[in-house]
Amino acid sequence: MGIVDIEAIESAAELIAGHVVRTPTVPSPGLTALLGAPVTAKLELLQRTGSFKARGATAKLLSLSEADRAAGMVAVSGGNHGIAVAVMAGALDVKATVVMPKSAPARAVRIAEEAGALVRLTDDMGSAFALMSQLEAEGLTLVHPYDDPVVVAAQGTVGLELADDTDDELTDVLVSIGGGGLIAGVAAALRARRPGVRIWGVETEGAEAMSQALAAGGPVPVALSSIISTLSAPSVSQLTYDHVSALVTEVLVVSDAEAVQGTLDLAEHAKVWTEPAAGCLLPAARRVLERVGDGARLGLVVCGGNVTAWDVMSWADRFGLR
Repeated sequence: MGIVDIEAIESAAELIAGHVVRTPTVPSPGLTALLGAPVTAKLELLQRTGSFKARGATAKLLSLSEADRAAGMVAVSGGNHGIAVAVMAGALDVKATVVMPKSAPARAVRIAEEAGALVRLTDDMGSAFALMSQLEAEGLTLVHPYDDPVVVAAQGTVGLELADDTDDELTDVLVSIGGGGLIAGVAAALRARRPGVRIWGVETEGAEAMSQALAAGGPVPVALSSIISTLSAPSVSQLTYDHVSALVTEVLVVSDAEAVQGTLDLAEHAKVWTEPAAGCLLPAARRVLERVGDGARLGLVVCGGNVTAWDVMSWADRFGLR
C-alpha cells in the first residue's frame, strides 16, 4: 500500500475542517517540572467525541459514495472509534452499527446508543472483529479503525497541526498505539514536515500488537489481556505496520499500572483528565529521556479522555496506586 503522503494528509485536513476541532497545542509547565524536560501537549482529548477518532471517522464518512452511505456503516471498537463513528454518522444522517466487546467502557456504549447507533456487544475483541466482518459481508459499509488509508491520513492531521504549532522546537514525539492508525498518520505528517523529530510508540502489556508485529516482521494475532480496551487491537494492519517499521524510532511497552499512574499524574500535573491510553505516555516519556539524554524537548499526543472518575479510581485501587 505504501506510506500515506503529505498531500493526502493535507487533503484530509481540508475535508474534515468545520466538522472537527483544531485542538490546542500547549506547553505544559506541570509536566515540564515533573519530567525535568520541556513538554508540549497536543490536547486531542478536547476533540469532538473525546478523542482523535472523530477525524478518521469524519473523513471516511465524507469520502463515501451516496450508495455506500445509504447501505449504513459498521465499525468495531474498544470504545473511542465506536463513539466517533456513531456521533459523526448521526451528525451526517447515516445509519451506523457499532460492534464492541463487553469490556468496552459502559460510557462508550451509552454515548454510541444516544447518538443513534445500533450497538452490538460481543464476548471479546476477537469476536467483535469477526462480527464486523460478517456484517460487512452482509452489505454494510466498513469504517475500519486503522486499516484504511483515508482514516490514517485523517488521523495524520493531528501531526500536521502539531508541526504547524511547534516550529522546530520538538526533538521527540510520543504517540499511543492500539491498531496504529494514529501513529501511522502522525509519523507520516511529521516525517514530511519535521524530518529530524524522533517518533516513539507506546503500548501497554497485554495489548502489544505493534511490538509483536515488529518482532515478527509483519502483523500477527496477539493475545489481549490489558485492562485498556481502547489500545486492545487483536492485530495491527499491514498498512500501519509499514508506517511504523519505516518511520518510528521504537515502540515502548509499559504496564497497565504505569498507564493508570500516568493518568493520575496527568490530572495532577497537567490538569487534564485523560484515559490510560494517554496516561501510558508518561512512563514512556521517562524512558525516552533516559535514552536520549539532555536537550530533549518532548511532544505528547494526548489522544483521548473517555473515561469516568469511577473507572480510574477503581483501577488505582486495584493496582494499589496513591
